[in-house]
Amino acid sequence: MARLETQNGQFWYDGKPLRILSGAVHYFRTVPEYWRDRLTKLKACGFNTVETYVAWNVHEPKPGQFCFEGMADIEQFLRLADELGLYAIVRPSPYICAEWEFGGLPAWLLADSNMQLRCFHEPFLDCVEAYYDVLLPKLVPFLSVNGGPIIAVQIENEYGSYGNDKRYLDFLRQSLLKRGIDALLFTSDGPLDAMLQGGTLPGVLATVNFGSRPVEAFAKLREYQADEPVVCMEFWNGWFDHWGEHHHTRSADQVTAVLEEMLRQDGSVNFYMFHGGTNFGFWNGANCPEPDQYQPTITSYDYDVLLTEAGDPTDKFYAVREVLSRYVELPALQLPDPVEKRAYGPIPMTAGAGLFASLDALSEPVESVYPLPMEKLGQNYGFILYETRISGPRPAHELNLQDVHDRAHIFVDGLFLGVIERWNRDAKISFEVPKEGVKLSILVENMGRINYGTYMKDPKGITEGVRFGYQYLYDWTIRPLPLDDLSGLAWSGIETGPTPAFYKGKLHTEQIADTYLYLEGWTKGVVWVNGFNLGRYWSRGPQKSLYVPAPLLRQGENEIVVFELDGTESANIEFKAVPDLGDTVPPPK
Repeated sequence: MARLETQNGQFWYDGKPLRILSGAVHYFRTVPEYWRDRLTKLKACGFNTVETYVAWNVHEPKPGQFCFEGMADIEQFLRLADELGLYAIVRPSPYICAEWEFGGLPAWLLADSNMQLRCFHEPFLDCVEAYYDVLLPKLVPFLSVNGGPIIAVQIENEYGSYGNDKRYLDFLRQSLLKRGIDALLFTSDGPLDAMLQGGTLPGVLATVNFGSRPVEAFAKLREYQADEPVVCMEFWNGWFDHWGEHHHTRSADQVTAVLEEMLRQDGSVNFYMFHGGTNFGFWNGANCPEPDQYQPTITSYDYDVLLTEAGDPTDKFYAVREVLSRYVELPALQLPDPVEKRAYGPIPMTAGAGLFASLDALSEPVESVYPLPMEKLGQNYGFILYETRISGPRPAHELNLQDVHDRAHIFVDGLFLGVIERWNRDAKISFEVPKEGVKLSILVENMGRINYGTYMKDPKGITEGVRFGYQYLYDWTIRPLPLDDLSGLAWSGIETGPTPAFYKGKLHTEQIADTYLYLEGWTKGVVWVNGFNLGRYWSRGPQKSLYVPAPLLRQGENEIVVFELDGTESANIEFKAVPDLGDTVPPPK
């Protein structure tokens, strides 16, 4: 069967020259029922290839426990690509970045305090090998040499932005080869000297990632490999958003101008993204350029690209197709019927369950001398509650969390005193302790592990200790709250005030369609639709609506559960037919 090869600065496939025109679609960010729709639109736009990362943490949520079903069914995704006549580029690196939780690394790696990431550290490599033993045999039948769509496989992702351990990179290459990955192997890095020096391997195709100045980027790449084809493996034609920022956009004119320059340079390109999708559940990542600049990513991964979060073509889709039509022959445009959107209107939340009253239904307590982070307790995502007693009397002292990852609600004898956030050093909480003492409760939210850069080793919860004034506090009761099973909640009346609580309502639908959930008057929390974790909301914005794909709904009664942290002004939510991803103008400083 055919194999992608390089010769005289060109790609060759099945005896013919090939320019790779690819778009990124992440199977784990889109419900499986819509994979065909997104891939069909990719091909209709003029692309011949789909690219996807493979998220390790999705496939191995617990050590030795693997998942390849539902949104994790990469084999079905590749079958659809093959059926539609698309090539596939697969990037199964242990690390993927992707604004995804922990850059795709499984959180349980951090249970080992000595774990070293993304280098030739044998405990880390042992975990990679065990994962590859399960993943890679699933990919081998889809290689082009075996009649499948996969023409290229990545070794590591933007490694030169992180390190320069060539022994590690070669280990990954050999791990792929010995498990039958007989395909063109490549690396991808930024077009800077240090990145290309640290992230590439002799004999492996190097590619570069950028959003602008393609002539300059390709010139730098040619300095390191003069005789190979030039590829932009990530053309950033949009961008992502952090909570508290504005919604990022990029014009179609800017995108097509850069694309035209790449094509004139005889370059191949992968649009990052073609369709962004959604960071459902607790899967969003975070950036952290400095220790006190933690920046969690929002739930939407719309990315302002060729297809919206709901899969609708944008002006960029048509503008890019027009450019591509000048370089490849395209048939008349035929698109699938648009997915219907419906405004189901407002619905009341009719039942409630306070978090503190529900602890026994949600978690088993763990006794510990000192606070432990989530990973030490086998917990990956969600929330964690720490409780202890402080003896009295004591005058007012400041409460110090050393260090909190990421956002802590502080309660004394059940009274809410305020929030401490890892990125806000100015927030101070002090209190007195009466003679009889007090119960201190600290509810910590994991808002997503860092997915890029220097500070990726990002355990969640309280990472070292808690001090009241100068004194460390010991003897804790800890409640892991992953919130992956809410079936034990006892529902009663609606809670009021700034007390963390669950709210339940019913949406009745006769006609199922895509819709958008608005939580006006609510502050911060998480939403489940029929038991599916839709993701986080936050009045801080920019995102004001949550995308609800139609396959999550069912005819008749649908259960909506909201976990609200900070209190709500209204016990109503509303479903509208259009999204609101926020203001595109940066907020005032």
